[in-house]
Amino acid sequence: MRTTTFTQNLLSVQTELLHFAYKLTSNHEDANDLLQETSLKALDNEEKYTEETNFKGWMYTIMRNIFINNYRKALRDQTYVDHTENQFYLNQGVDIEDDSMEGAYDLKEMRRIVNALPKEYRIPFAMHVSGFKYREIADKLGLPLGTVKSRIFFTRQKLQKELKDFR
Repeated sequence: MRTTTFTQNLLSVQTELLHFAYKLTSNHEDANDLLQETSLKALDNEEKYTEETNFKGWMYTIMRNIFINNYRKALRDQTYVDHTENQFYLNQGVDIEDDSMEGAYDLKEMRRIVNALPKEYRIPFAMHVSGFKYREIADKLGLPLGTVKSRIFFTRQKLQKELKDFR
């Protein structure tokens, strides 16, 4: 395709591509960046375009692929890899906290407060402290997700209130 025709086609689809970019990103600045990156990629790869190919579809494919690649890159950049020694204290029980009498008393006081709560508050809280996610707790107990969250929140508030004067 001649460069002038390619450029004219590119300019003619800019508005539609901008709308598509906004649908993908939900942000005007990101949409403009995606449009610019797509246009540059198309210009860099003009020789790969064949005239019997749908130009608009070709451009949409380039934009979608750039968006997906950027999204995957963002996920990789957000991933944190822990390189510390493998010292897992999570499953060793509560006694690891503090060997002092004060630490043991704190734990006894917390257990006393939690055990004094009604069963419908105590069980979700115990599961949450054990590492279950809200959705898992809701599924296992057959409760709505909001109910599980509010019961755990209530239990935390109760603990904070009871332990406020304790220290």
